[in-house]
Amino acid sequence: MGNALHWIDYTIIFITVLSYVSIGAFFARKHKNSENYFAGSKNFPAWVIGISIFATLISSVTFLAYPSASYTSNWILLVQGLMVPVVLIGMIWVIVPLFRKVIRLSTYEYFEARFGVFARMYSSIAFTFTHFTKMGTVLYLLALAMNAVAGIDIYVTIIVFGCIIVTLTLIGGIDAVIWMDVVQGFLLIGGGLLCLGILIFSPHGGPQFVFTKAIEWNKIGFGPYDMDFTKLTFVVMVCNGMFYAIQKYATDQTIVQRYLTAKNDKGAKKAAYIGVAMSVPVWAMFMCIGTALYVFYHTTATLPAGIKADSVFPYFIKNQLPVGVVGLVLAALLSAATASLSADMNSLSAVAVQDYYKRLNPSCTDKQKLRMGRIIVVIAGLGCIGIASLYAAWEGQGVLGVVFELYAIFSAGIVGVFLLGLFSTRANRQGLNVGLVVCILFTAYAVLTTTKIGTGDNKHLIMDWGKYNFPHHKYMLGVYSHIIVFVVGYFASFFFKNNVPLDEHLTIYGSFNKLKKKTEALCEV
Repeated sequence: MGNALHWIDYTIIFITVLSYVSIGAFFARKHKNSENYFAGSKNFPAWVIGISIFATLISSVTFLAYPSASYTSNWILLVQGLMVPVVLIGMIWVIVPLFRKVIRLSTYEYFEARFGVFARMYSSIAFTFTHFTKMGTVLYLLALAMNAVAGIDIYVTIIVFGCIIVTLTLIGGIDAVIWMDVVQGFLLIGGGLLCLGILIFSPHGGPQFVFTKAIEWNKIGFGPYDMDFTKLTFVVMVCNGMFYAIQKYATDQTIVQRYLTAKNDKGAKKAAYIGVAMSVPVWAMFMCIGTALYVFYHTTATLPAGIKADSVFPYFIKNQLPVGVVGLVLAALLSAATASLSADMNSLSAVAVQDYYKRLNPSCTDKQKLRMGRIIVVIAGLGCIGIASLYAAWEGQGVLGVVFELYAIFSAGIVGVFLLGLFSTRANRQGLNVGLVVCILFTAYAVLTTTKIGTGDNKHLIMDWGKYNFPHHKYMLGVYSHIIVFVVGYFASFFFKNNVPLDEHLTIYGSFNKLKKKTEALCEV
């Protein structure tokens, strides 16, 4: 156990990066058209796509920010993830076949089919803003860990690994992204289990001692449980998590794009369930790591004075893990970041080409679309590097909380758009547009009256309306915005005539009627 990274660890990291480059190079020659570059061969087994979904959801945010959050507080931020299976278990059977039938490549094609061009543009822009901020956070956390463990300058890591991930995504396309996800998924699980095992068996008394102390110090729990929407409580995270689940699996291009790569609807649905089933235990594992870190450094070892919570796990990796294991854990961290970022870059490129480039240049050839897709990957990568660099200059901390806040703000009510299209036959594009305008105004009001600027004693709200300021926690923005779009959009639709005939197959009722016909056919047999 040393303070310097051993050559064996560097070798393991180098081999990991080299393997990813090899995968990218292998698939580069297979991309003869844009559809193959973005949608792949459409011949992946369900388990491969499921692991890819899991790896896309798990990033360096999970690897570092979850332990940081539970080290500082308790497991309350895990509640968001726990709501995913609760909400989706009854929805995946509808969502997956619907998208595979309606869309060609972009998730937001469904929004246009149901509500027109503005709904599609609005939703794709919200997706873009959300993932640009997330990508910068993922890359920053990777750089923070490499700095803490290997002493590599944060900006050097951001630039070098950012360029590597851009290159992998650029040459490999979605096929390479998915197969890299499989490797990365297993590395991530293995790295997490290694760390957790060492943490709970190192203190005298073993796992029983660790969990007894954690319970005694209130480090395992999801509270506070009171009905207070002004602060971070269990009920706030439950509400936020319900909409987060739908947003990720029904409106997020990085996930929906995976549905399109399956052989058939059955395989796509199975993959979605596998992704959900794998994600929740891994989120819980990294929360458990944070709790075990707290017990470890309050009973068995000490931390340097003034160390930030986001740096505790990297400090443990550097000083407590044996040679070779450090390299494996860093390889797992690198894998987590690569999986998430490569998926984001490929998906952002797909949306830009399908939603914007084709619309502005309808006569474009497939070769032009493929070239533009690769250009967008580079632009997305440069944007990611820029945002990560800004975050490093800011020296942000409490990253998971920041990520959740930005997700709430940039979610922009798109779950409300999806639910309105899925469950209402009365809703129309004019009514929805009214709902979106109200949502935009509400979000602006909430952000401006809760966000402080300045430093020290000069900190002040951007807009202070006194008792009329937005009173609730910012995470609730990711709830209210969706509800506003759904409710206002529904009732506003009564003031406008439905000029476009509704295709029932774009709603849940089309799925029910299809199921009803199958049932009747079976009964007749």
